[in-house]
Amino acid sequence: MNARSRGAEGGIARLLAIMARLRDRERGCPWDLEQDFASIAKHTLEEAYEVEDAIRSGDMRALEDELGDLLLQVVFHARMAEEAGHFDFDAVAHAICDKLVRRHPGIFSDAEIATAEQQVASWEAIKAQERAAKQATAGEVPKSALEDVPLALPALTRAAKLLRRAERAGLDDLARAGAAVTAPPAELLDERALGEALLTLVARAQRAGLDAEEALRAENARLLARARERAR
Repeated sequence: MNARSRGAEGGIARLLAIMARLRDRERGCPWDLEQDFASIAKHTLEEAYEVEDAIRSGDMRALEDELGDLLLQVVFHARMAEEAGHFDFDAVAHAICDKLVRRHPGIFSDAEIATAEQQVASWEAIKAQERAAKQATAGEVPKSALEDVPLALPALTRAAKLLRRAERAGLDDLARAGAAVTAPPAELLDERALGEALLTLVARAQRAGLDAEEALRAENARLLARARERAR
C-alpha cells in the first residue's frame, strides 16, 4: 500500500466534503459555482485522456495524480446532480456495484464462466438484455446493438467500438454494406505500416480539402443507421 494512503472511505468522505464546500452558495468558490454539467464535461474528457497519457508513460506518481483529477470530475457531477435532486455520489457508487455484480454471474452467482472471452460474451449478452428491458419499460422501439456508443469519442475510436459491437452481435456484415471492401494487403497487417497508411489517408484528405475526422464520423453514422434499420 502506498505510504500516503489513509484509507479509501476517509479519502472519499474528505473529497465529498471539500466539493460541498466549493459549491456552497454563500461561501463557495465563484468558479465552481458557475459550472454546470455541460461546462464540466470537457474537463472530464480531458482528465480521462491525461490518465491515459500517464499510463502510457509508465509514471505511477503521475497516474496517481491524474486518477485523483478524474475522480474529482465524478464527484463534481454527482454534487451538481445532488443539488438538483437527481442522485448523489452514494447512488452512483451503489449503481456501479450493482452493475458489476449483475454482469459477473460467474463470480457472484452459479454461472460457468471460465475464460475472459466467455466473460466478454456474457457481459454483452446481459447488457443487451438490460437494454431491451429498459426499452420495453419505456415503450420504445427496439434499438440496435450498436446504440449507446458515445458520440463524443474520437471518430476512429468510435468506429472501432461500433465494429466490435457489430461483430459480437453478428452484424459485422453491416460494415461492408454499400462499400467494396477487400481483404487488407499483407503490408497493412503490421501496426507501423497501418499507421503510415492512415497518416497518408489524412494527408490526402487535407490536400482534397476534406476533414478525415468528419468523414469517418459520417460513415459511423451511416453504419449506425444500417444497424437501426436491421433492428426494426
